[in-house]
Amino acid sequence: MRIVDAHGHLGRWSAFAVTDGSARSLVRVMDRCGVQVSCVSHLLAVGPDARAGNALLLEDLAAHPGRLLGYAVHNPHDPESPDRLRDLLDTPGIIGVKLHPEVHRLPLDHPAYAPAFEIAAGRGRIVLAHSEYGSAYSDPARFAVVAPRWPETPLLMGHAGLWPEGGHAAAAEAAGRCPSIVLETCGSRTTARHLARLVAEVGAERIVFGSDAVFLDLRVGLGRVLLADIDEADRALILGGTMDRLLKGLL
Repeated sequence: MRIVDAHGHLGRWSAFAVTDGSARSLVRVMDRCGVQVSCVSHLLAVGPDARAGNALLLEDLAAHPGRLLGYAVHNPHDPESPDRLRDLLDTPGIIGVKLHPEVHRLPLDHPAYAPAFEIAAGRGRIVLAHSEYGSAYSDPARFAVVAPRWPETPLLMGHAGLWPEGGHAAAAEAAGRCPSIVLETCGSRTTARHLARLVAEVGAERIVFGSDAVFLDLRVGLGRVLLADIDEADRALILGGTMDRLLKGLL
């Protein structure tokens, strides 16, 4: 069964005990778990320096062609970010844009994110954004606001609202309203039971597997999908089929 991790990272983060955030280490774990491809952003880019972090991402993609695909991070506070993003999205191996409203402290539907969506839409790329139920910046309701503005652009809702208590239901509701929204599975509190419920509510063709490595353990996230009480056809869609459909024509 082909496995594509739709949400991963490289590098380190000050608030997490990331023992080894290197691309080499991630690929080694992928090999042990049978994961063919991981779609990653660099944590330096998500955090303090998008320019330097995106540059490091390109180096890692070049070192592991075919195993790692990349999201270029857009910093909405940097007026030069849109021009750099255009160049990055023309680079082989870059499949889309990573947005993190919580880190940027800016709502997902803020005008400063519009250039990233417009550039992604113009190049037929994917947008992956962090979501967090109850947040002033990344609540699933924000996704339902922006998705109709760019209806042809796949919008991955990272963590599917994050919290099983209320968050997954809000994520499912947003996905039901907006066909371009795809839910992504990673989260330290999400279980196989929660995943099965999401499949029943929105369908496996609207869900992709994500691990949040190297923040979280790829093996735990993968096990959640492998052990969920769902049909094998749905499992195959979540583990790789849905993401392969979104990636079609980008590689």
